[in-house]
Amino acid sequence: MTMRKENELRVDMEDWEGAQASAQYSSFSIGPESAGYQLHLGSFTGGTAGDSLSQHNSMKFTTFDKDQDIWERNCAHQYLGGFWYMACHYANPTGMYAPHGIAFESVHVIWRSWKGLHYSLKNISMKIRSVAKCSCTV
Repeated sequence: MTMRKENELRVDMEDWEGAQASAQYSSFSIGPESAGYQLHLGSFTGGTAGDSLSQHNSMKFTTFDKDQDIWERNCAHQYLGGFWYMACHYANPTGMYAPHGIAFESVHVIWRSWKGLHYSLKNISMKIRSVAKCSCTV
């Protein structure tokens, strides 16, 4: 789906106090299964959440049963979610959903540049859209 056309990415998130933030990236695609579903991410283009995803660029997708990160252990096991882990994360949108204030060791939903490693986000969503401009006439 993401390899057929050029897409951009927007990540929206909210904390437990109701504050909202976002991060935008100029391009986003995921490689085929044969390449480990490798992440191809363009440059960070803005947003009040800051950039916590660029460090994951070019990583393959790691799951509990398929360790493709560069850490000697499996990041998906350690941080309870599948993601484009490196060794291991600056963002963990697939981590454990837990209300902020419950003590866990970085296994919850994280966007490091906005709330740090010890804050569990209330929600997060990743949205892609085509960057192709319509050549329509009105």
